[in-house]
Amino acid sequence: MPVSKEILDEIALKQEEYDEIVRRLGREPNSVELGMFGALWSEHCGYKHSKQLLRTFPSESPYLLTAPGQENAGAIDIGDGLSAVIKVESHNHPSAIEPYQGAATGVGGIVRDILAMGARPIALMNSLRFGPLSEQQNRHLFNGVVSGISGYGNCIGVPDIGGEIAFAPSYSGNPLVNALCLGIVRSNEMVRAIASTPGNILLLAGAETGRDGIHGASGLASRTFEEDIELRPTVQVGNPFMEKILIEACLEVVKANLLEGLQDLGAAGLTSSIVEATTKGGTGFKLDVALVPRRESGMSPYEIMLSESQERMLLIVSPENVTTVTNIMEKWDIPCTAIGEVTGDGIARIFEGSNPVGAVPGGMLTHPPIYEVFGDKPNSIAELQNYDLKSLPTPADAPYDILLKLLASPNITSKEFVYRQYDHQVQTNTVLPPGTADAAVVRIKGSDKGLALSSDCNGRIGYLDPFVGGALAVAEACRNVSCTGATPVAITDCLNFGNPEKPDVAYQMVESVRGMVEACNSLNVPVVSGNVSLYNETKGTVIYPTPVVCALGLIDDVNKAVSSGFRNEGDSVFLLGSDVVSADVNYLAGSEYLEIVHGLVAGQPSIDLGLEVKLQSCCRSLVENQVVNSAHDCSEGGLAVALAESSIIGNLGFSGSIGNRDHWAPSLFGEQPSRVVVSVSKDKTHQFKDICYVSNTPFVWLGTVTSGEFSISGIIDGSLSEISSAWKTGLSIALGE
Repeated sequence: MPVSKEILDEIALKQEEYDEIVRRLGREPNSVELGMFGALWSEHCGYKHSKQLLRTFPSESPYLLTAPGQENAGAIDIGDGLSAVIKVESHNHPSAIEPYQGAATGVGGIVRDILAMGARPIALMNSLRFGPLSEQQNRHLFNGVVSGISGYGNCIGVPDIGGEIAFAPSYSGNPLVNALCLGIVRSNEMVRAIASTPGNILLLAGAETGRDGIHGASGLASRTFEEDIELRPTVQVGNPFMEKILIEACLEVVKANLLEGLQDLGAAGLTSSIVEATTKGGTGFKLDVALVPRRESGMSPYEIMLSESQERMLLIVSPENVTTVTNIMEKWDIPCTAIGEVTGDGIARIFEGSNPVGAVPGGMLTHPPIYEVFGDKPNSIAELQNYDLKSLPTPADAPYDILLKLLASPNITSKEFVYRQYDHQVQTNTVLPPGTADAAVVRIKGSDKGLALSSDCNGRIGYLDPFVGGALAVAEACRNVSCTGATPVAITDCLNFGNPEKPDVAYQMVESVRGMVEACNSLNVPVVSGNVSLYNETKGTVIYPTPVVCALGLIDDVNKAVSSGFRNEGDSVFLLGSDVVSADVNYLAGSEYLEIVHGLVAGQPSIDLGLEVKLQSCCRSLVENQVVNSAHDCSEGGLAVALAESSIIGNLGFSGSIGNRDHWAPSLFGEQPSRVVVSVSKDKTHQFKDICYVSNTPFVWLGTVTSGEFSISGIIDGSLSEISSAWKTGLSIALGE
């Protein structure tokens, strides 16, 4: 009989998709089978509206060891027989419902993605978006998410080394919580999430299965929040102490070479983990849900197959290795149970004892309908792009007062209030911790090499021009890495958008990806892994297009890595990427200044990717040759904010000139991309200029590092203590602390 609309709404499938299931099966699915289709055909698992776009990303690189999308994370060869494993993933919708557990289990889930490759997790980062902190609900979400990240991450012994946080009205009620994990594995010990040998045993290790998380992937992460409905049962509950010992137990099994495959249980739980592993291996499976350890009585096969209970791993093991694997798990006090076996017929067969409750071809489950997205630029955006920025009135506030306002703005102010809650020194590998540099840097134990990590995205820019926004996200994440001296070798991304069925959102998706592709090709950096989060809308409000980009960089000598802070009084300060401090008003487009001072999000942003390539190469050469003492990119807030931040971080002042005192707003606060502020010792000025000339990178002298004052062209005259206070206390004040 036809399925009801209520059931389809519960599993977030359309009527035509249900009809397609019936057509492929040649019959109507039963409830267990329909639940499995709903999970794996969900937007979260099936990438129905994004897969065609993702195929356009460049993915070829001599460093790359895994094809994007084929494993739980991307793996990059970093030499010496080691690989770095990296991925970022969203937990937006769960965090909007239950911020603490939503964020905590986001951390736990991304860690298990890295673990499933056989890698030891060595670093965490996060990219967060919230609505204005003036609203109580946004403060609740902010505090809950930060507490969840710290509460889980600190317990598992993986350092949280940085990230980014931004605020805008479009994220009110729909926060973005994107979690990244980096791991290290010996290349010859890397494990795949595959089950290719019939007769091998499916072992379920870790926590017991409960009702938490059911419909988390399909019902929660694949629809918008249009109604006030109780969704907390769809949010998983984490146990970081279980995850910690699960990590160690799985790594010991990996080290002993006892596995054919390893897979985490994340979205869609047993359904996705087993179906994806067997389909990849060209096999099937039979599973007895009665054997699955449960913490709640009376669970149905449907609930067991779709539960997203945390801290669980699937191990695919040959029969002769089962006892050894089980003994290792028992040593770590990890429950480990055989729940099924791999078959050769390609069918996903579910039993409850001897009673069959479902049988579906695995390939049918993993091949949902794929939709093409297309749309046109909304007229409203064209009007904003064409806004005459030259008509802006002269601000009532003086330039110095505006600088203080910008430094205290939640988008720019120090995020120490957040990262001081994270343990960023555990494992003792952190070289450049959060708050000191444009990217965090960790050393690779046993060598001089280091890995740099940065995440970036400017939603305002993406809203005004999604192509530029996508390109800028890649460029700035890689620029941050280059500022430390590391060479970008890969990116992982999390594409956060609204409802892809709406033409304006489809336009944002297509253009953002197109911009990212162009920037990746220009910078010669592949996309190795990632995630897509769609339907980020609440009661008709759509988030800014937010394609978060996380860049991974490799530095041969971690001791050469530089921070953002000025280091020596008397050093010369230069601006790389421009031979003048531009007074072009167009560079105020999408700027923090424009929104804070004039209440506008308008203008036409732009980026020169050719200049970006030269700038980053030059910056890395300057660091490698130990010519610069600091490097800090110009981004939110423009040049004046970048100079102030370098002064504050280094606890030193600055005195200099911007060259154009009459048009100070764009000169001081314009956000022209592809610029980096560097400081250079007097005796290395000639070497600095030679490297810039060779790389054809423009530069201009700005001034000198001083002891305490902060002065620009006589139009900004302040003290280091005053600008430091504004920058360091802005977030606490916004939170009412």
